[in-house]
Amino acid sequence: MKRSQINKAIKDMEKFLKKMNVYLPDFAYWSTEDWKDKNNEYDIIRDNKLGWDITDAGLDDFENIGFSLFTCRNGNINKSSSKKYAEKYIMIKQNQEFPFHFHWQKTEDIINRGGGTLLITVYNDDDGNFSKDDVLVESDGREYYVKAGESVELNPGQSITLKPYQYHKFSVKENTGDVLVGEVSEVNDDDNDNRFYEQVGRFPEIIEDEKPYKLLCNEYPKYNG
Repeated sequence: MKRSQINKAIKDMEKFLKKMNVYLPDFAYWSTEDWKDKNNEYDIIRDNKLGWDITDAGLDDFENIGFSLFTCRNGNINKSSSKKYAEKYIMIKQNQEFPFHFHWQKTEDIINRGGGTLLITVYNDDDGNFSKDDVLVESDGREYYVKAGESVELNPGQSITLKPYQYHKFSVKENTGDVLVGEVSEVNDDDNDNRFYEQVGRFPEIIEDEKPYKLLCNEYPKYNG
């Protein structure tokens, strides 16, 4: 993925968040230069991968596959942490989707915070494959079954709880517009807790065709002061 694409995606999400009246923590706005003098007081941001995260799932087609994401808070499964939860904002554009995957450990609530209609397509796992069994769905206090491969529609304000071993794909209902998604979950571990149905990548390989507008969450320099 080109750095210019990443820079544009961050700027697009900043504009969308402003339109939705959503405000991010201060570190969302730090430049690459700002990071040079951030001492060990900020290691929680570094170690827990807080901040910007732009991905095309390694498929080099960001206009159609991928999303833009900002992690506001997260614990750390590798270190002693009293924080057992995570929170993110995700921007999914009208024509984008994010491929089928599940988590071995994490339960998450996916919330439509505004914009268009979010589609969550679900399957149960069957030893890495799609099960044909109906899927038990929990959504805003209601528990019910949907057919395998059915898409649950989430309008602004609505949510779904996704449990371990539940395959899910994100997309947007046609002609409804970009969606701002909220995620509230157990501690997030993108290095070890994602099982994709097809072989894709979580973090992009970057072609440096221009300078970074903002550093991504896996790019922060260590403090050596």
